[in-house]
Amino acid sequence: MRLQGGEGRAARGRTLRIGKVALDTASRTLDVDGRLYTLTPKQFQLLSLFMSHPGKTFTRKQIMKDVWDTDYTGDTRTLDVHVHWLRQKLGDVPGPPRYIVTVRRVGYRFVDPEASPPEPSGRG
Repeated sequence: MRLQGGEGRAARGRTLRIGKVALDTASRTLDVDGRLYTLTPKQFQLLSLFMSHPGKTFTRKQIMKDVWDTDYTGDTRTLDVHVHWLRQKLGDVPGPPRYIVTVRRVGYRFVDPEASPPEPSGRG
């Protein structure tokens, strides 16, 4: 795992790299092993949150607050849909997630599948 540009919220013009995944914060593009993707603003915010803190488990409440700026956690289907879209771009759909792992009854975390085996997480 290699982070360029420091921790915390992604700063303009920096690249976050973890394994074969690179997030360019200036262009808001995602490079997955040479394949480039343009991200929506929310996809970018969500992925930059995860990649700025690899291995950290974020609760659904934390994610909703940080990315959607709301304390509402009643229906977080929006979060699930955005995670699904990111998993598609990361090459994790179909199949078990390798990068954005579900932590059952808690939330999600971003891992480098090549660094170490992921911890059991329940459903994908």
